[in-house]
Formats: sequence, C-alpha cells, structure tokens
Amino acid sequence: MDAASVPSGAVAAPVPVALLRCGCYEAPLVREAVARALEASGLAVGRGLRVLVKPNLLMPKLLACTHPQVVAAACAWLLERGARVEVADSPGFGRAAAVARAIGLEDALRPLGLAVASSDRPERVELALPGGGRPRLLVSRRALECDLVLSAARVKAHSQMALTLTVKNCFGCVQGLRKALVHAREGREPELFADCLAALWAVLPPVAALADGITAMHVTGPGRGEPFALGLVGASCSAPALDTALRELLGAPPTPLEAALARRAAAGDARARPEAVYPLLRLEQCRAQGFVVPAELMHTSFRPGRLVRSLLRRVWAAVRG
Repeated sequence: MDAASVPSGAVAAPVPVALLRCGCYEAPLVREAVARALEASGLAVGRGLRVLVKPNLLMPKLLACTHPQVVAAACAWLLERGARVEVADSPGFGRAAAVARAIGLEDALRPLGLAVASSDRPERVELALPGGGRPRLLVSRRALECDLVLSAARVKAHSQMALTLTVKNCFGCVQGLRKALVHAREGREPELFADCLAALWAVLPPVAALADGITAMHVTGPGRGEPFALGLVGASCSAPALDTALRELLGAPPTPLEAALARRAAAGDARARPEAVYPLLRLEQCRAQGFVVPAELMHTSFRPGRLVRSLLRRVWAAVRG
C-alpha cells in the first residue's frame, strides 16, 4: 500500500522520497534519471493499472510546463510495467493539446502511442474543508476514475502560493475555465484557496509525484519567472512528502498549501503529512542556494479586470500556439 492510500485517521508509515541529479534534458539521461527515481519512490505499478499522468501544461511556453522529456520518460516507465496510461491536463485557458504541440510534448509522446487529452466530462465534487466549508468544484472524471494519478510538475515559484509543486499541480484536474474563476475568487483568501487545493488532492485517487527540477522557475511564476538550474529529479508515492522535501531543499519557508496539508493532518488525515526517508540522495546533498520565491504573494490582486486581461492574453497565446 502506498502512502496516498492509507485510510484517513491511520498512522502513515515513512515514505520514500527519491532525489537524484540530472543536469540536462537529453532524452537518454532524463529517461535513466526518471526511471531510477520512480523505481526508488515506493510506487507499485501492476499490469492493467489505469494511470493518469498529469503534467503541468500552463501555457505554450516551455519553461512554464513540465518538460516533454520528463513526461515521456515517466510514461515509458509506466508502459514497460504494463500500466494503461493516459496523459491529460486542463489549462486555465486554451486546450491542452495545443499547448502540448507548441512545447514539443506531442512529438515526444508519439513514439509511445500516446497523445495529450484535455481533462473532460467534469463531475461536481464537494470538498470537505477543515473549517467545515463544503465548496464544490467540477473535476474531470478521467482523474476521478483512474487507479492512480502521477502528478508530474515542474518546480516553479508561484505568485499566489509561493511554490507550485506536485499537490498544486492536481488543480489541473479541475475544468479549465473553472480553475481561473477559483483562482480569482478563493485566491483572495490564501488559507481558503490552499484548503481547497489540499481537499482536492484528498478526494482524488492515490496521487504519486514526479518533479521536474532540472531547470526550475523562480523569482515569480507560474508562467513568467526566470530559469533556475536546479539539476534535480524527484519522485515519491506521496505528493505531500515530495513537495515538503523540495521546499526544504530550496530553502523556502513553509507555503500556504503546506500549512493546509498540516491542518488536514491535524484533523486526522495522516497521508497529508507523512514522514520521509531518502533512498537515493539525502536532503542535505541536494540543498540549493539562490532560489527566489515571491517576496509578497498576490492574494488580493485577482480582481475581474485582471482576470479578463489574463484570459485574453492566454487565449491569444493558445491560438498562436
């Protein structure tokens, strides 16, 4: 049983967080690094397991998305073990297939017989928040009906959440335009938004995690930050465990989402704050210097005018892509 499938209220056993160096995106090197990380991650994949590989396809800009070679390497590893693999995301604006084509993911997946789909057929899901709230989101049935979600995220700074890692990446399971509206509404209340993200992670099937930290994004984000040569790949059967490790090695303070996961753990969900063990590189061997997170989070700036301007920019970018 992986950490993501421990029943609520149980004590979670320590989970592996596999970290290793990878200095470039050359396909053979990435494939070897991703395979080693996934093999050491504690993730058990049986023949016929339905796996949704969920990359971050924010916009048709390579640095803003999970690198195609990382996604393809993860898919190849899963297919070799007999898994039934789908690749899907729901960008806030535009179509996932158009973003995949623009960044080269379509070409990277073609030899594997895979293509990128948009998260579709949404189902209204009620989220249970620690404070008693019950917001509803439209969540893709493709995500809800799989056996396992592999959240494959690029390591990035984020203007609302400080960092966007593998738990935040699950937000792509929400219908695209609905994502933008939730960002605009709940984003004004950082604790509420973070609690919604943590609750979404909790209602999904087990979420394993793969981090593309070969070239990260810092200073700002998630779309228009600056490259940071982190040179790292990480994987775990527990998305919260990997995210905490990444935040610590980057030297960043705890994020609003990490605090939301801690609230879930305090309410009895041991999956939300597991203890980590490191089968490959230890955390102290991976610490980075110079990674910059936003000094001030933009919780109050998501007003209707800003949302409309962002919508127009991203639709235009998707059309051009």
